[in-house]
Amino acid sequence: MATGSIVESDIPARLDRLPWGRFHTLVVAALGITWILDGLEVTLAGSLAGALKQSPVLQFSNADVGLAASAYLAGAVLGAVFFGWLTDRLGRKKLFFITLTVYLTATAATAFSWNLWSFALFRFVTGAGIGGEYAAINSTIQELIPARVRGWTDLVINGSFWVGAAAGALGSLVVLDPDVMDPEIGWRLAFLIGAVLALVIFFMRMWLPESPRWLMTHGHAEEAHRVVAGIEAQFPDLPPAQDLPRVKLRSRKSTPLWEVATTLFRLHRQRTYVGLSLMAAQAFFYNAIFFTYALILTDFYGIPSHDIGWYLLPFAAGNFLGPVLLGRLFDTRGRRTMIAFTYILSGVLLAGTGWLFAQELITAELQTLCWMTIFFFASAAASSAYLTVSETFPLEIRALAIAFFYAIGTGIGGIVGPLLFGALIDTGSRVSVFGGYLLGAVLMILAGAVAWRWAVPAERRPLEMVARPLTFIDID
Repeated sequence: MATGSIVESDIPARLDRLPWGRFHTLVVAALGITWILDGLEVTLAGSLAGALKQSPVLQFSNADVGLAASAYLAGAVLGAVFFGWLTDRLGRKKLFFITLTVYLTATAATAFSWNLWSFALFRFVTGAGIGGEYAAINSTIQELIPARVRGWTDLVINGSFWVGAAAGALGSLVVLDPDVMDPEIGWRLAFLIGAVLALVIFFMRMWLPESPRWLMTHGHAEEAHRVVAGIEAQFPDLPPAQDLPRVKLRSRKSTPLWEVATTLFRLHRQRTYVGLSLMAAQAFFYNAIFFTYALILTDFYGIPSHDIGWYLLPFAAGNFLGPVLLGRLFDTRGRRTMIAFTYILSGVLLAGTGWLFAQELITAELQTLCWMTIFFFASAAASSAYLTVSETFPLEIRALAIAFFYAIGTGIGGIVGPLLFGALIDTGSRVSVFGGYLLGAVLMILAGAVAWRWAVPAERRPLEMVARPLTFIDID
């Protein structure tokens, strides 16, 4: 079917009526594993900070560690925008493999870094692959998962980052243990392991279909119906698709950038402000603290670098359990209530913990327990930011919108955060670090207030009702 033709279809309703089945579980496993991989990457980078500083080849300073972290995030920003644009033009499935290949190649190359600049370059390209993954995968998950469980599913998938974080923490205990291997070999082996895992994921995705919603709007209606029929065939007790709501649209090959800008800054300006607030606040909050987690423990509490993994495990547990246990409430209590609650509470708890840290009233173990509690709520908050920007904008620009908010939010909060906290830690002053914590707390509280006032009540509603696609002529 040629682009520009009129399409009338019940595909969105057929996808949303499906009960949870093996197909959805496989989608979550094949796509959600990217967050596990990212968690592994980021945790290894943080856990390896001590080894990189002690490396006879690299000899990093705290500022160098912060620079490398910022290089990774800068790559993620640019990769998200570029690959997000391609995802909306070429389809979700093609980009799965392109972005994963970029990641696989770059993370393997990191293992052979010979100085700061080669390490930073390879981390930059690795980040580009991960950033592209975020755009392609978030949009696909939104378009394949039924509306009634979209919030919980999205939060759990984003929260699975911390399963990878736990794996990275455990791995660091082995590769950085001088009794097991030379730490100079260990940190290099850690990045090679990431590349091997990416290769496994590559084959896991071979069976995934293209998003029927994307196919429908891009002139491939017949293929979209075949894909949906194949999915429905996996549910033998499903009643025939009769009298379901239908949509009518004019298919198109792509959406021009001027229309993307008009949609973001005129048609949905309020939603854009909400998305920017949520993404920037959580990016600063998370990246500033997590990328310098190991430095706090080593520089202020004297924890040996090869023991950092033990302190990361409870931190990762809190981060994963938050979305899992709170996620259902985002579908039942509602988006606005839960987003505001988790953001504001996270900010208040961080401010309190920062004060205890500045006054030297807590040990490394109690500091870790406080962080575990804070990020139980903050993880659900951060995951809800990705949920918000991926479900509240039209289908035709969904991937690029995700990329835009990820890029701006991470650029503002993620790149500045590690550099700022690296410099604050280098001062050796707990009060200076507390100032950084207060900044992160204030940003989270303000973002929570914005969500309470202006967030979209998208819970349990079809995507087409939350944000009417640009190609729609009418909707019944």
